[in-house]
Amino acid sequence: MVNEGPSQEERDDTPAPESALQADPSVSVHPSVSINPSVSVHPSSSAHPSALAQPSGLAHPSSSGPEDLSVIKVSRRRWAVVLVFSCYSMCNAFQWIQYGSINNIFMHFYGVSAFAIDWLSMCYMLTYIPLLLPVAWLLEKFGLRTIALTGSALNCLGAWVKLGSLKPHLFPVTVVGQVICSVAQVFILGMPSRIASVWFGANEVSTACSVAVFGNQLGIAIGFLVPPVLVPNVEDRDKLAYHISIMFYIIGGVATLLLILVFIVFKEKPKYPPSRAQSLSYALTSPDASYLGSIAQLFKNLNFVLLVITYGLNAGAFYALSTLLNRMVIWHYPGEEVNAGRIGLTIVIAGMLGAVISGIWLDRSKTYNFFMTGYLPLGFEFAVELTYPESEGISSGLLNISAQVFGIIFTISQGQIIDNYGTKPGNIFLCLFLTLGAALTAFIKPDLRRQKANKETPENKLQEEEEESNTSKVPTAVSEDHL
Repeated sequence: MVNEGPSQEERDDTPAPESALQADPSVSVHPSVSINPSVSVHPSSSAHPSALAQPSGLAHPSSSGPEDLSVIKVSRRRWAVVLVFSCYSMCNAFQWIQYGSINNIFMHFYGVSAFAIDWLSMCYMLTYIPLLLPVAWLLEKFGLRTIALTGSALNCLGAWVKLGSLKPHLFPVTVVGQVICSVAQVFILGMPSRIASVWFGANEVSTACSVAVFGNQLGIAIGFLVPPVLVPNVEDRDKLAYHISIMFYIIGGVATLLLILVFIVFKEKPKYPPSRAQSLSYALTSPDASYLGSIAQLFKNLNFVLLVITYGLNAGAFYALSTLLNRMVIWHYPGEEVNAGRIGLTIVIAGMLGAVISGIWLDRSKTYNFFMTGYLPLGFEFAVELTYPESEGISSGLLNISAQVFGIIFTISQGQIIDNYGTKPGNIFLCLFLTLGAALTAFIKPDLRRQKANKETPENKLQEEEEESNTSKVPTAVSEDHL
């Protein structure tokens, strides 16, 4: 090998041919890999190398660019992708809770009941349930970039529509804007585990998923803290309209900036798979696979069914608490909207720390069923492990449906309990279901299928995309039984 300068293949970021790889001692080929006699080691130029290595009846999904499944590398773009996603998820989450965190102020401004304001939060939960399956299908059909652009665009549109509701009689307009944002949420909630799997290596996926979910939780935290500061509790509705307009303009401007960043930064997927599990997932993907059949297969997995229930109980309780927190605090301490927001901020910050710590710990220990804090990223990643190689979008989407269903039930039930019996019975109601969720979690067996797929190759070390000399190889023959 000539050391004076890079070869043409290295300059084009294209893997060297097999003969060159064998001559380079820095490139490792697993010694236990057996080549199927029917697979050509040197494929002809008319066929893609990965296609020759796939089992019969399985085909690699179409992609926008060339891809060699035999090369495992991570892209430096991956952190930009997950950070931009985290930011527009934050913006959408802020819009979810911005009404509930100052429930009493919006009740006064629009002249509506507390239950009507609660529905501005619950519409996020309600729209998710019927729209999940169509959006999950779109994710499988068109990929990450299209879904990211659609979600960010709807989030931006909803933010600007709300600016048309700055009169007390225009409550229906603010409802329309919030419903648009709730539709945007359907294009956002199921993305963290998918982004982590498609862009990040085996030892980074849990951390990446935590970062992606971190944005959503940060948006909720800001949604508790900022609205009580920007919109003080004053009697004059004209002054209220002015303060509300400032909040709406800020969020509209931020949403527009994030839409531009999504357009610039987001790519469909990296050139090469970042992990062996992702490479196998590509190889085992069939364009003729039954979408509903995949969902039915997931519900035959008892561990996944238990996870769906426990995740729904935990996340649903959090949604109800977030929606009703302002009402509970104002019940005992009238006029303390700012402190109610600070209490909400404290709750979310604790969850965010739990999410990040659990994500880092899970990348090292894989002890998924030992955590109850930071349940959002944990649930997504645990679902992917239990259901691999099924689609991450479907598994995380089903978790979110469970969370929305329980969220609506808990919000309505606890709200009625608070109105009729007080805040203490309402909190006891939530605690009972949280205890049930904790008990059911103990019965989930940690069947970590994706980790097993990654561990089949010892030389599964992460490298940056420019480090051609440290490229590792995966088996050229893949079969479903191998999983």
